[in-house]
Amino acid sequence: MSRLPTALKASDEDIQRLLAAQSHIGTKNCEKKMQPYVWKRRADGIHILNIGKAWEKMVLAARIIAAIENPADVVAISARPYGQRAVLKFAKYTGCQAIAGRFTPGNFTNYITRQFKEPRLIIVTDPRTDYQAIKEASYVNIPVIALCDTDASLDYVDVAIPTNNKGRHAIGLMWWLLAREVLRLRGRQDRRKPWDVMVDMFFYRDPEEQEKEAEAAAAAAAAALEGGQTTEVAETGTWEVTETSVTTWEASGTAPVGAINPADVAIAGAGVTTTTTWTVETVEWNDTGDWAAESNAQSGGNWGN
Repeated sequence: MSRLPTALKASDEDIQRLLAAQSHIGTKNCEKKMQPYVWKRRADGIHILNIGKAWEKMVLAARIIAAIENPADVVAISARPYGQRAVLKFAKYTGCQAIAGRFTPGNFTNYITRQFKEPRLIIVTDPRTDYQAIKEASYVNIPVIALCDTDASLDYVDVAIPTNNKGRHAIGLMWWLLAREVLRLRGRQDRRKPWDVMVDMFFYRDPEEQEKEAEAAAAAAAAALEGGQTTEVAETGTWEVTETSVTTWEASGTAPVGAINPADVAIAGAGVTTTTTWTVETVEWNDTGDWAAESNAQSGGNWGN
């Protein structure tokens, strides 16, 4: 990275991110055109990529993307699930277009297709999976930027960013670095300040893990709600009600108005005793007065509390 200007050099934190995401871990196979990006080979046969060259190629790709006047003329493509979320986030923050999922043949060559596009640049996650897009781009002379592992083919690839395109964290981190560098070159992000978008937003998230998290959150909310209701019922005191066929509930304390359901009082737990009193009372209806007050005076109970 000695050839880069000081402003474009990687910081220690960026290098630590690349190492933590295992962006330097390659495969046992190595294409001939990818050999210049390999640092060494481990004893188990795994090729180790050069982090410095990976950063240089990432900066070069960002400068190419930033040089295009209209961001919508750039298309980010990923057919692999690990890169679909990263592609969508990259398109959101840079303003380019995204194709996440299966690439429909003819998108770049057949103008009759519904999603026909004429981009000036495409970026792919894996040259093997996204070979259809690269092949069509070669037909119409569209430059190609690709995230390439040691076993990736560089046919029709103009700029190769050497990185581990097999791991979810390595793919998300490289797209995050590329988006941040593009925004910096466009002047929308201060280079002296950290980007407020977390790199976790670009990582692939397993749908099964999301369902488990949602179920756990729902169970916790239900448990908390149930515990709150039980506490509220337990705090209600004991009260007395007399009707034409009345069940009197006695305990210590005072219950809220309207809680005349014996089942609700039974939830209160121990300390509640029940006595049934059969009485017949006559309550006069007063159209102008307060019926609750008269009923309270006749029954002798405390209905206001």
